[in-house]
Amino acid sequence: MKLRVPHTYVLLIGLIALAAASTWIIPAGSYGRVVEQGREVVDPLSYHPIEARPAGFGEIILAFPRGLLEIAEIVFYIFIIGGAFGVLNRTGVIQSGVRALVRRLGGRKALIVPLLTVVFAVGGGTIGIAEETLVFLPALLLLARSLGYDSLLAGGIALVGANAGFAAAFMNPFTVGVAQGIVGLPLFSGMGFRIALWVVMTSVTVVFLARYARRVAAKPETSRMFELDRAREPLAGADRAEPFAGKHLAVLGLVLAALVLLVVGAIRWHWGILELSGLFFGLALAAGPLGGLSLDDTVKSFIGGAADITYAALIVGLARGTLVVLRDAQVLDTITHAMAQALRGWSSTLSALGIYLAQNLLHFIVPSGSGQAAVSMPVLAPLGDLVGVTRQTNVLAYQLGNGLTNVFIPTQGYFMAALGILRIPWTIWVRWLLPLLGIWLAIGAAAVVLASLIRLGPF
Repeated sequence: MKLRVPHTYVLLIGLIALAAASTWIIPAGSYGRVVEQGREVVDPLSYHPIEARPAGFGEIILAFPRGLLEIAEIVFYIFIIGGAFGVLNRTGVIQSGVRALVRRLGGRKALIVPLLTVVFAVGGGTIGIAEETLVFLPALLLLARSLGYDSLLAGGIALVGANAGFAAAFMNPFTVGVAQGIVGLPLFSGMGFRIALWVVMTSVTVVFLARYARRVAAKPETSRMFELDRAREPLAGADRAEPFAGKHLAVLGLVLAALVLLVVGAIRWHWGILELSGLFFGLALAAGPLGGLSLDDTVKSFIGGAADITYAALIVGLARGTLVVLRDAQVLDTITHAMAQALRGWSSTLSALGIYLAQNLLHFIVPSGSGQAAVSMPVLAPLGDLVGVTRQTNVLAYQLGNGLTNVFIPTQGYFMAALGILRIPWTIWVRWLLPLLGIWLAIGAAAVVLASLIRLGPF
C-alpha cells in the first residue's frame, strides 16, 4: 500500500503539537537580556532555571491565531502580492510578456535559468532578499511552464537562487551585519572570504538547476510535479495570450519602475514589509486602469487574486506556531544553553563545526536571521573565545547555519508561503532539494573548517 503523505497544514499542526509535548520534558530557563548598541541581546552568564510553564491544549489551539497576529505584516503582504498579480493577470501583461519573451529566446531558452539564478543570488548576497522573492513567483511559474519546465524549477530559480546568495552573503545587513555588530566586528569584515564562498555556492546551485532544467525539458514525465502540474487549473497561458500591445508595454514599464523602487527603497530608505505592501497595493491600483480595466474590474481582480493566495498566506501563521509554543513555555533559552554547554572542551576546529551544527538546529525553532543572532551570538561568541574559535568564524558558522535551510524547514514562514503560491507539497519539494541541500551543508562545513584553520579575522 502506498504511503499517503499528509497535507502540509497537517504536518505543521503536528509540529505545533510536538513542540507542545516537548515543553513537558524540557525544563524552562531564561537568560537575562541587556541592550547593546540599540539591540536587545542575552547576557551569556545569566542563564537560570525558572518555573515550568508547559503548553496545554489551549496553547496548541491558540498557536495558529497568535502566529498570524505576530507575523501579520507578512500575511497581509502575501495577500497584497496576490491581489496585485490578480490585477496584472487580468490586464494580460504577464501572459503576453511571457509569450513575447519565449518567442525572442528561440533556441537560447537554456540561458534563462543560470542568468535568473545568478540575479537572485546577487540579491540574496547583498540586500538579503527572502520574502521579496514571493513577488516574482507567479510570473516565473508561467515562464517556466511556457518553456517546458515545471513548477519546481520556477521555485528553484527564485527561492533556491536567492537562498544560495543569502546563506553565503557578503553584505547581508540582516544576518552578517547584525551578527558582526553583536560580537564587535567591523561591519562586513571578512568580505573577501565570503565573496569566494558566494561564488562557490552560486555556481553549484546554477549547475544543479540547469541540469534539472535540461532533464525536465527532455522528459517532462520525470518531474515529481508532472501529474500535479498537468492537473492544476491552467494558468492564462502564454499560448493563448493576446499580442503584446501598447497597453502591455505601459503596464510592464510600471512594473519595472516598481521593482526599481523596491531595490532603491530597501537599500537607501531601509524599507520593510509594510512599505513593500504599500508599493504593490499602489502598483495594483495604477496597473488596472493603465491596462484597460475599469476601477470596478481592478478591485474585483485584486480581491480574486488575494483569494487565490489564501492557502499561502495562512500557512505563515501555522509555521510561526511552533516558535510561539516554545517561546511562551520559556524553553528556547534552555535549548540554546544546552547547545553551548555541549561544545565545552572541544578543539577549536571541532568547536567551530559544533557551533555550525548548533546554529543549523537552532534555526529550525528560531527561523529569523536577526532573532537567531540576538539569541545565539552573545552565548556562542564568548564560548568560541574560550576554545579558540575567532569571532569572524563564529559569525560565519551562524550565517551558514541560519541561511542554508531557509528553503527546507517547514517553520520558515515565507518559504512555506512560496510553496503555497506554487502549489508544491512540502514533501515533494524536500525530496527534490535534498541532494543540493546535502552539497550546501558540506560546503558550509568545509568553509567553517577552513575559516577556523586560517583563523579568519580580524579576530
